[in-house]
Amino acid sequence: MQISSVNDVKIYNLSHGKSLPEWLSDRKKRQLQKKDVDIQRRIELIQDFEMPTVCTSIKVSRDGQFVLAAGTYKPRIRCYDTYQLSLKFERCLDSDVVAFDILSDDYSKLVFLHSDRFVEFHSQHGHYYKTRIPKFGRDFSYHYPSCDLFFVGTSSEVFRLNLEQGRFLNSLQTDAVENNVCDINPVHHLFATGSSEGRVECWDPRVRSRVGMLDCALSCVTEGTEVQALPSISALKFNGSLTMAVGTSTGQVLLYDLRSNQPLLVKDHFYNLPIKSLNFHNQLDLVLSADSKIIKIWNKDTGKVFSSIQPPTNINDVCIYPNSGMLFTANEDPKMSTFYIPALGPAPRWCSFLDNLTEELEESPESTVYDDYKFVTRKDLENLGLSHLVGSSLLRAYMHGYFMDIRLYHKVKSMANPFAYEEYRKDKIRQKIEETRTQRVQVKKLPQVNKELALKLMEEGDDELEMVARKKKGKALPSILGDNRFKVMFENPDYQVDEQSEDFRLLNPIVSKVEQKRKKKLRLLAKEAAASQQAGEDEEEPEGRASSEEDSSDDDKSWVEEVREQRRLLRQEDRDRRRQERKAADRNTVLLEGDGSRKERSSNTAESKRTSQPQFYQIKAGEEFRSFNDMARKQKLQKASLEDRLKLEENSGISNVVDSAVGSKQLTFTLKKSEQQKKQQQAEWEHHQERKKLRRSAGHLSSSRGRGRGRGGGRGGGGGGRGRY
Repeated sequence: MQISSVNDVKIYNLSHGKSLPEWLSDRKKRQLQKKDVDIQRRIELIQDFEMPTVCTSIKVSRDGQFVLAAGTYKPRIRCYDTYQLSLKFERCLDSDVVAFDILSDDYSKLVFLHSDRFVEFHSQHGHYYKTRIPKFGRDFSYHYPSCDLFFVGTSSEVFRLNLEQGRFLNSLQTDAVENNVCDINPVHHLFATGSSEGRVECWDPRVRSRVGMLDCALSCVTEGTEVQALPSISALKFNGSLTMAVGTSTGQVLLYDLRSNQPLLVKDHFYNLPIKSLNFHNQLDLVLSADSKIIKIWNKDTGKVFSSIQPPTNINDVCIYPNSGMLFTANEDPKMSTFYIPALGPAPRWCSFLDNLTEELEESPESTVYDDYKFVTRKDLENLGLSHLVGSSLLRAYMHGYFMDIRLYHKVKSMANPFAYEEYRKDKIRQKIEETRTQRVQVKKLPQVNKELALKLMEEGDDELEMVARKKKGKALPSILGDNRFKVMFENPDYQVDEQSEDFRLLNPIVSKVEQKRKKKLRLLAKEAAASQQAGEDEEEPEGRASSEEDSSDDDKSWVEEVREQRRLLRQEDRDRRRQERKAADRNTVLLEGDGSRKERSSNTAESKRTSQPQFYQIKAGEEFRSFNDMARKQKLQKASLEDRLKLEENSGISNVVDSAVGSKQLTFTLKKSEQQKKQQQAEWEHHQERKKLRRSAGHLSSSRGRGRGRGGGRGGGGGGRGRY
C-alpha cells in the first residue's frame, strides 16, 4: 500500500506492490510471501484483481456486489464478487470490447459492443445472443422506459435497437459527421450525443426529435487556454435533471445548465489530452474528471481543486464505488488500481477494515525510512566512514545524497558510536535534573558574552514588569534574553559589542539619552499610576510638568555636545596613533654607508633580519650629525607661520625637511630661482668682490700712545684715524 497526500488529502493506493505470476505454485507463493517484504506488505483487497495485459473499462453493478472489467489479450470479461473478495467467473470473447453496460442490478444481463460492429448479449449462464449494427460503434446507452439501445459511431445516424421487440427501429439523423459518445439523463431521460465537430445534440426519445444543440468547441476556448486542433467531444455525463458535464479532446471540461447555452464553468487539465471519464460525487459536490495521465477532483461550483491522483500508468477508465470513498481505475497495465480516499467517504461495507487501518496509519508518526532504506548525505557517509562505498551497489544515488539499507545503517552507526546509548541516557538524566531545578529559587546569571548589555536588558525588564504589575492589565513583552532568536548574541564571542570602536562611541551618546528619557518617562508613569491608585480618580497635571518638559528639551540638545566631544577625542587618538607609528618606524630604520649618499633600509628587510648584532657607522667629513636635541628646533619651526618659514628658506637658499626628531631621515633640495634673481645675486657678488679689492688695512696707523689711553682713547684714536683716512 502506498500513501500519498495531495492538497492535504490522504490517498491510499491499495494495489501498490508486486504481483505474483499465475504459473507459480501455491507452495512457491507462500515461500515468497515469507521472504519478500514487499509481498508481505501488499494488501490484496480482491484476489486476482488484474488482466493478462490491459484493462479497457470497468463498472460496478447497481447492487454493489459485483465488479466487472473488460480487457485483453485475449479479449475477455471478468466478474469479481466483493462479498467473497475473489473472482466469480471469466468469459472470453471473440473481439475487443469497445464499451459494455450492465442492464440488471447484478451480472445477469450484460451488453457488449465489440470493435467488429457486433453487439453481444450475455445472461447469467453466459452467451445469449449476438447481432450486428450497420456502422462501427463507439458508445451506446440504454433507455429503460422504452427498452431501447442507442448506438453512436462512425456515422451521422444513431441506431436504435429495441430489446422488447427484438428489432431495429428508425434511426435518429444528426447533423454531425461522426458521433463519439452519448448519455441519457436519469431523471427526464433526455438523450444527448457528442460529435467530433465539438457539438452536443439533445433528443427527446418520446417524439424522436432534436430539442437543442450546444456548440462546445467555441465555448471551451477561453482566455489562457491553448487549443491546437478542433475540440471534439470525448466524454459526456449527466448529473441530476439540469447539470451536464462535457469533456473535450483538448483536455477541457465544461459544466452546463441545460437552460443555458453558455457553460457555467470551464476546467482545463493542462495536459492537452482527451478527457476519458467524467463522474460526479454528490455528497461533496465534486467532479472527477480523468484523462490518460491524471484524475482531478474539483468542486463543481468554484472549480477549486480538491485533490488529484496520478497513477504510474495511463488511465483508460474510472469507476466510483457508490456511496464510498473508493474508486477503481482501468489502466494500460495488467493490474487494475484501487484507490481509497477517506475524505470522500467511508470504506465499502465489504472492506470496512480499511477505516481502522487508515486510522492507525494516521496516528503513527511518519518515519524517515522509505521502503527499508535510509537517506544519507555525503557528510553523513564521511561521519560514518563509508565514503569508500560511493559508486558501489550498497549506495544508490538520489538527489543530493544516497539511499542505503537501513540494517547496514544501524549496524555501522552502532560501530561508529558505541556509546550513543550512554550519551542519550546522560542527556535524559541531565534534563530531569534541570526540570527539578526549575522549581527552586532562580538566580539570575549573566552570560559570558555581552554582560553589560544583558544587565541593561534585565534592568529594563524589571522596570516593565513593575509597570505592568501596577497597571494590573496587559502583558509584558518578552525579553530578548528569553528569546531563542537572539540566543547566539549572548553565546558567540563574535557578537561581542566593542565599546572602543568608533561607531559605538559616536552612537552611544544618542542611545544613552534615549534610554534616559525612557527611564524618566517610566518613572513619571509609575508616579502617576501610584497617585491614581491612591486618589481613586484622575487628577490634574502637576504644575511642575512644564519645567520638566523644558529640561527634556535641554537634554535633547546636550547629546550633540557629547557627540562633538567624542569626535574630538577620536581625532586626537588618531593623531597620537600616527605619531607613535612614525616614531616606531624611525627607530626601526637603519642608515647604511654609501658612496657620498645615505641609503634607508627598514628592519623588516631581509638583510636587517639576518643582522642580529648592533651596527656602527663612521660619520664622514662634511656630514652633519643631528642629535636628539633637534626636536626643539623642529617644534619651534612648526609653530612659526608660513611666511616666516619661507623667508628662512629664501635666506638659506637650501630647504631641509626632517621627518623625525632623531635625525634619521633628511631631504635636501635647492630652491629654483628666477633669472632676475640670479642676475641680481650675480651683480651683488661682483660688487662685493670689487669692494674687497679696494679695501686697505689701517692697522699700521695705530700707536703705543693711543693704545695706552684706554678705551676712550682707543675709540678716539679710531675716530681720528677714520677722519684721517
